Amino acid sequence: MTKIDIISDPICPWCFIGKTRLDRALEANPSHDFIIEWHPFQLNPTMPVEGMDRREYLEAKFGGQEGAMKVYGQIDQVARETGIEMNFGGIKRTPNTIDAHRLIHWAGIEGKQNAVVDRLFKAYFKEGRDISEHSVLVRIATAAGMDGEATRRLLESDADTDDIRARDTDARKKGIQGVPAFVVASEYVVQGAQPVETWDEIIKEIQEKIAE
Repeated sequence: MTKIDIISDPICPWCFIGKTRLDRALEANPSHDFIIEWHPFQLNPTMPVEGMDRREYLEAKFGGQEGAMKVYGQIDQVARETGIEMNFGGIKRTPNTIDAHRLIHWAGIEGKQNAVVDRLFKAYFKEGRDISEHSVLVRIATAAGMDGEATRRLLESDADTDDIRARDTDARKKGIQGVPAFVVASEYVVQGAQPVETWDEIIKEIQEKIAE
């Protein structure tokens, strides 16, 4: 099996786009032997637990309303070209994602990471849900086939919080400054939301090496 480690944040629109493109490339190459593991990276590691008003956050980050509209207009265009309808207007708050990352970690233990990550992206970017709310995360876990009550109890504790923060810090120490970042076969680092064609080439190249 060939592993792809994905460093990502569920409130990163480029991560949603990048996953969608990778998924399509993998679907187009059904004989692939890739397995995927998701790893934490917080775009806003100092975000208050209660999150921030999204408009205020974006305007502060991008130098005002005009800057925010320009950046997200470009993202929306790329998302639509990729076939994703993102409801940016429905997102009212930018959340702290530490608990979402904890859920992704627990989903990995149960082999349900991709299902949970898919639902986190959908909940945030399409449904405008606050993915820091425990009730939202429990529903996502349950829909992915996890034990909802066990997930609730874990979220109410501080289980694995320090581990998530340590892994985030470790990624930065290793040179990851933005996401998505993909580490293929523990050797090749692919930065950004690459086109389907690029992934197709990477998959075929690795398949050829395996066949040698």
